[in-house]
Amino acid sequence: MEPPAAVVVVWSLALLCAAGLTRSLSITSGDQSTFEKAQGEKVTLPCTFVLSEDDEGPLDIEWVLIPADNQKKEQIIIMYSVDRIYNRYYAAMTGRMQFTNPDPKFGDGSLDILNLKSADTGTYQCKVKKAPGVQSQKIQLTVLVKPARTKCSIEGSQEIGKDVTLKCVSQEGSPLLSYDWRRVSGTQELPATSTLNKDTGELLLKNASRDYSGIYSCVAANRVGTDECSVELNVTPPINTAGIIVGAIVGTLLGLSVLTFLIFCCCKKHREKKYEKEVHHDIREDVPPPKSRSSTARSYIGSNRSSLGSMSPSNMEGYAKTPYSQVPSEDFERPPGQNPTFAPSKVAAPNLSRMGAVPVMIPAQSKDGSIV
Repeated sequence: MEPPAAVVVVWSLALLCAAGLTRSLSITSGDQSTFEKAQGEKVTLPCTFVLSEDDEGPLDIEWVLIPADNQKKEQIIIMYSVDRIYNRYYAAMTGRMQFTNPDPKFGDGSLDILNLKSADTGTYQCKVKKAPGVQSQKIQLTVLVKPARTKCSIEGSQEIGKDVTLKCVSQEGSPLLSYDWRRVSGTQELPATSTLNKDTGELLLKNASRDYSGIYSCVAANRVGTDECSVELNVTPPINTAGIIVGAIVGTLLGLSVLTFLIFCCCKKHREKKYEKEVHHDIREDVPPPKSRSSTARSYIGSNRSSLGSMSPSNMEGYAKTPYSQVPSEDFERPPGQNPTFAPSKVAAPNLSRMGAVPVMIPAQSKDGSIV
């Protein structure tokens, strides 16, 4: 039984409509919608398309960043419209983004992002418009940080029979980080008693022996990169702690003895200097200055002259009998309470006259006692 003519007409119209839809604008780069890249690298977000002869309007290509918060608006990154490129909409990517093809109208509206940063992580959408055709495609970009500044260390005593822990930590790196230890010297195999925690990077070596000595390497890794560090383990016999303690005590006592001796010497020297200063000060304060020899002699001669000038003929005889003494020097000191005794000197007559003496005539006597 053949279908009615009306049904045939309807099917024909449906096929024509379907043929028209297949000839409209379409995006062909839909194979990969998720990208993971390392910080500092470059990524190309694909957006290739095919135009239809029925699309007669102006061509517009627009890349937008869809925020994680639905309450926020989409952020335009770059746009191509009426044969011009506009790339000043998003300051965070200024100078780091561009169309892969300098002339996107030929069917390639892919976006290049240079020198990726962790903040570039997000959902990007490519929109292609050419009226009446409109198509779009979303791409998820995740920017990860490679492990970096990885440091290895040893925790615990490196003695035979002790437990030693090798630690490995990366200062930078996006999660999830995993750590793996390997031995790069000797047997190049981890000891049988070792236990590895890949999440924390700790390698526990129980009951260490000399055979455990060697160089160990740790590799930190995530989905975008790796980093490595190494450390040398040297297992030694137990240390003689008793000898170390005795040596430390002896050294301390010796140091205290030397310090005490130095303090004693300094104090003794200080006392000697202080005593010398005091004695020198007492001598300068208590001892009077010495008298001049010339002034003492002049005083003595002047007193004798005054005494001779006042002599009369009656007391010249007693003065002549007194022995003459020399002029005292400045070193001579007479005891208190004693008067000095001067010896008379023989003075000639002319000298007596000059001194002011009055000549007296004494009568001469003969041998039998008569006066001449």
